[in-house]
Amino acid sequence: MLEYNHEKQRSSNNFLRGCLITLTIICILLISAVVIFGFVILKRYPNLFTPFTLREEFVTEEETVTEQEFMTHKEFSTEEKTTEEVVEEPQIIKIEAKEANPVAAVAKKVQPSVVNITVEIVQYDIFDREVLVPGIGSGVIFSEDGYILTNDHVVGEAENIEVTFFNGEKIKADLVGTEPRADIAVIKVDRKDLRPAEFISIKDIEVGDLAVAIGSPFGFQQTVTSGVVSALGREILELYEYEGKELVVDLIQTDAAINMGNSGGALANIEGKVMGINTIIVSPTMTYAGLGFAIPSDIATNIANQLIKYGKSRIPIIGIKMGDSTDPNVPGVLVYQVIEGLPAEKAGIKVGDIITKINDIKLQYRWDLLAEIIKYNVGDKLELEIYRDGKTFTTIVELVDAPPEYWR
Repeated sequence: MLEYNHEKQRSSNNFLRGCLITLTIICILLISAVVIFGFVILKRYPNLFTPFTLREEFVTEEETVTEQEFMTHKEFSTEEKTTEEVVEEPQIIKIEAKEANPVAAVAKKVQPSVVNITVEIVQYDIFDREVLVPGIGSGVIFSEDGYILTNDHVVGEAENIEVTFFNGEKIKADLVGTEPRADIAVIKVDRKDLRPAEFISIKDIEVGDLAVAIGSPFGFQQTVTSGVVSALGREILELYEYEGKELVVDLIQTDAAINMGNSGGALANIEGKVMGINTIIVSPTMTYAGLGFAIPSDIATNIANQLIKYGKSRIPIIGIKMGDSTDPNVPGVLVYQVIEGLPAEKAGIKVGDIITKINDIKLQYRWDLLAEIIKYNVGDKLELEIYRDGKTFTTIVELVDAPPEYWR
């Protein structure tokens, strides 16, 4: 009997074990089937499990859709999406990226209008023999028919001038004319298809505006640096007067990096318009120290037009010797000499008068008056506000060309 019970118990255990194995196999098969089915469904309908907040646009207050209807709608809208709509999305991202980096947009617009200038200048060695010394600078295309604006100190004494364009093309250039007193010069290449820069008046510039300098510092062409307009109306006369460059006034100061070779290049604003021609840095080592200066486009383009039209500059004058007002209550330009036969005398201006405004622009220092006058041309008429003996009146002066001896 004991043996009989043992065999019976063994048979029962085998039966239970078989059932467990069978159940395990069935569970594995069911799980596998669910996984395979789920994979197929997700591949067919990848947005099936999108959070409901992203799908609730298909459900209104007046209707409720089933999951199957939702899937049908989703599938339909995906299939109906046009190729044009799919392409627009990355374009929007690119536009936003450009707006986030305005310097890149300015560079793209201005670089094709900025050139590299290489020159050879005659100098003398210790044995008084002539040698050609290479020099570098930059320039801004002024017109499509080949005129290029740069600095006098870049090309004024050059024997050979070569221009390298944005696309790498090199071409010889001829000197059209220079105005050393304003450090402006114009050269010309034999081309009719150039891309001129756009220029903007200093009146439309404010301290703090974006400033992008483009040029060839140390010969590295098409270098772009950026900063802001640090100040307006700067005069650094101690750097120029000993050379007789009395007209380098009303300068734009910037912290955009400017180095040797940037001279003659562009200083552009956020719209990609040139507001100044880079001219000088203030540094004890003659390398970038955070202070760069540019000649306002108003002055540069006016003188460039004169050089192109007449072959020389015609600097207008009113015919006075002047200084700064000593009256603390009346800032302006003090007249201490009126030159006979010139516009100031004809307009009734006298020694001791204080010129407080020119065309409604307030004056504080003598160089403010000069900076405004050289933005105009010979023959233009300007309105001056005069303070005399406690009274203020206005008078009109017509600008004339300065006699050869006037600046001596």
